[in-house]
This record gives sequence, C-alpha cells and structure tokens, in this order.
Amino acid sequence: MNKIRILIADDHKIVRMGLKALLSSEKDLAVVGEADDGKVAVSEALRLKPDIVIMDLMMPEMDGETATAELSRQLPSAKVVVLTSVSTSDRIVSALEAGARGAILKTTDDTTLLNAIRRIAEGRQYVSPSIQRLIATDPPVEKLSQRQQEVLESLTQGLNNKDIALKLGISNARVEELIATLLSKIDAANRTEAVAIALKKHLVKI
Repeated sequence: MNKIRILIADDHKIVRMGLKALLSSEKDLAVVGEADDGKVAVSEALRLKPDIVIMDLMMPEMDGETATAELSRQLPSAKVVVLTSVSTSDRIVSALEAGARGAILKTTDDTTLLNAIRRIAEGRQYVSPSIQRLIATDPPVEKLSQRQQEVLESLTQGLNNKDIALKLGISNARVEELIATLLSKIDAANRTEAVAIALKKHLVKI
C-alpha cells in the first residue's frame, strides 16, 4: 500500500510533535518532513515532494499564504491543507485563493483531520464546517491595493497624514483620498476602528 506522504509546516515544535505522533500512528500515512517557517516549507516540499503539506498560516520568514502560493506555482502536486488557529476568515480565504485544497481549525478533532487529509489526498477539497461558518459570519474584506495596504500599515504605526505622505512620497490630498477608500473597503467608521479591524483580522504584519 502506498502511503500518503506528509510534510508538516508549523513554527511551534509541540504542534509538529503532536501531529507527527497522530499521523504516524495511521497505517496509510507517513510524515516525511517538517518545517518551522514558510520558506523552509517550500524548500523541503520541493526536495521531498510530499502528497500533502499541512500548513500553518502565521509563521516567520514566509507566512502560510505566501508559501501556499509558491507551492501552487512550483509544486502543484503537493496539496496544501491549512491547519490554523486564526479566528478570522481573511487569511484563511487568502490561502484558499492561493491554492490550498482544504482548511481546518486547530481545535478540530483528530478524526476530522485524518478524514480531511485522506479526502484531499484523493483530489477532493475539504473546508471544515467551523471554517465555513467563520467565513459566513466574518466575511473577508475586499482585497486592498498595495498603496492602500501601505496606508493601513502606516495607520497601525500611529502615523498622521503628514507623516504618511512623507513616508510614501505622495501628497496629503492623496493620503486623505486613500484613507477614505480604505475605510470604505474595510467597513470602518474612522482611523481608530480601521486599526482595530486590521489587527483583529491580521491584515497587517506586526
């Protein structure tokens, strides 16, 4: 019997150890490698060519969404399963759009995780009911342009309009225009709420 070959990518060693113990106890599964950040996950996947990559989203060096996009481009045969503790939909949806074949919360039970891995290995998709509910009740914000993203990051750093204009090399009027569009896109009433939403939904890296 050909085993399903799995690479585990998570920056917490204890999570990798727990997953490895669980998966290795199954006759049809084999853990062939581990990675503690997204960059290593991509390089190890290219080297080991696993069937499944279990991908955390919040990792150093390269986050899970970026790593998923890289694997979709360079090694489409490796099917990515997002396993995350992220409690908002934005990053999960981003990973799915980048090519992930499934998404599961870390609070899921062992049976659900194992069934999802087998299902995805067969070429199907699996998004857990808890994540489906999360996406329905907390829909992701509309994708921001690069400039809007820069403005949002500047707001979370506490910069005023003049500072943002100097930082980005644009006029004060352009900053005001970008902030107005940004507030509308993320459904924020003001700058303070925009920062709160950005932090809650992990729209910026801190």
